[in-house]
Amino acid sequence: MIIETEHLIIRDFQEKDAVGLLEYLSHPRVNCFVSERLCSEESALAYISNTPKELLRYAVCLKEDDFIIGDVFALREEADTFNVGWHFNQRFEGKGLAHEAATEFLDYLFREAGARRIYGFVEDDNLRSKRLCERLGMRYEGCMKEFISFVCHPDGTPRYE
Repeated sequence: MIIETEHLIIRDFQEKDAVGLLEYLSHPRVNCFVSERLCSEESALAYISNTPKELLRYAVCLKEDDFIIGDVFALREEADTFNVGWHFNQRFEGKGLAHEAATEFLDYLFREAGARRIYGFVEDDNLRSKRLCERLGMRYEGCMKEFISFVCHPDGTPRYE
């Protein structure tokens, strides 16, 4: 898939994206998601090549030089329901690029993937992502009482914080 916007290209991941991907997915903000922790270029390459088939995940790159600045993703949960999300490099915050990418990606899901309902989870302290959801027309439906860090205790049970 390729989507072009005024400033961005949303496309399949390529091996050359590993360095840029590592830059933003090694940031502490995403460290609570074990499957998204990256600590080396090799782990970034593995992340690129091991995307589960049921997950739609695309690189968001600057149109001017094809440098990856983030990614958008969606998991189909029912025939017409998608759980969506995004990661963006903090160096590119405040420029409207996440909004530009997410707007086009959600439009793609509605137009091409048969979406009728889209939702996402946002950490309570992630104010930028909350505002982005609001700007996209999403509405707040509730707050989970406990935060699950996706890190498990030694016995395999989830650790709540």
